[in-house]
Amino acid sequence: MSVAEQMAVIKRGAVEVLIEKELEEKLTKSLATGVPLVIKAGFDPTAPDLHLGHTVLIQKLRQFQQLGHQVNFLIGDFTGMIGDPTGKSETRKVLTREDVLRNAETYKEQVFKILDPEKTRVVFNSTWLNELGSSGMIALASKCTMARMLERDDFHKRFTSQQPISIHEFLYPLVQGYDSVAMKADVELGGTDQKFNLLMGRELQREWGQSPQCILTMPLLEGLDGVNKMSKSLGNYIGVNEPADEIFGKVMSISDDLMLRYYELLSDMTLPEIDVLKRELKDHSLHPMAAKKRLGREIVSRFHGAGTGETAEDNFVKRFKENEIPEEMPQVSYSLADGTVLLAKAMTEAGLTKSNGEGRRNIDGGGVKLNGEKVSDTNLELAAPGEYIVQIGKRRFARIVIS
Repeated sequence: MSVAEQMAVIKRGAVEVLIEKELEEKLTKSLATGVPLVIKAGFDPTAPDLHLGHTVLIQKLRQFQQLGHQVNFLIGDFTGMIGDPTGKSETRKVLTREDVLRNAETYKEQVFKILDPEKTRVVFNSTWLNELGSSGMIALASKCTMARMLERDDFHKRFTSQQPISIHEFLYPLVQGYDSVAMKADVELGGTDQKFNLLMGRELQREWGQSPQCILTMPLLEGLDGVNKMSKSLGNYIGVNEPADEIFGKVMSISDDLMLRYYELLSDMTLPEIDVLKRELKDHSLHPMAAKKRLGREIVSRFHGAGTGETAEDNFVKRFKENEIPEEMPQVSYSLADGTVLLAKAMTEAGLTKSNGEGRRNIDGGGVKLNGEKVSDTNLELAAPGEYIVQIGKRRFARIVIS
């Protein structure tokens, strides 16, 4: 592919490319010499399971593979024991070596559901950081000032609010940057929250006389609620290792707008194909439910194998038919920023009842179900983000979406 064609693929879904002209020059040289660029993305194995939020970077690595470049999947077994302070308001718990290695093994298993193992170089940063030694670490620390570290937003906030910052946390950006030196990286990928660490790699490569890496920042994927970053702690995630039916069902629960974002960041569909899908959705020749099913099939098949997406779809449709739940129904949406949502009020605004009082009477009479469970509290308030299916009797349904 030409430089322009490669740049179109690389920039897909990206927030920022630093420096774009430098990347074009690197790609031009790669085409002329036949030497692939060295692409780096690091993952600290701080937990055993990956979710779709993690796979945004992995999907971009796959695109670099398809462009013919050398992908280095860096497992931060050394940095994982320090703990990335990015976005943290307090010092992270230090993991044991055993915890890190155990999690690292599960990472390798999961990433090869996306990356081509024959074209992926898996590296551990303990390989060079253990060899650095105490004198090397002191020399590394001399490359950055305290003032530079405190330019980092999360460090600055903790410092000004008199929250403790441990010295070892200052080492994290330095050792992540040194990874780029050791690997002679041409491009490093990271989330938008990693920009400080990624820039540190450029600075240190200059110190070591290397051509500074280009930086590609990717967005932090919103979870099922469509608002917050996908996170296991918030419960708004889709796990790579979750059962096929669970993954498919969760994909079907996302909003139409979020579906398009997932297509851009997670799908193997080309950008022209996604443009066609958007046009079909806009002119109503394609129903959003059908588009979500297509996305669900693709994601399930990626993690569970060919044909599993179709099976998960069949199971999903069967469950809906058995419960007599229609695919199309009235929908009302709310934001928790405005407070909790009274179920009786939502039923009225969805057109299921004529008043809140009628809604309460239906609940009191045992005729209302929420996500298949009978409701008994006439003053039930919904206080968690997500999608809820409310049912009155056998035929009346509505979807309540809370973000």
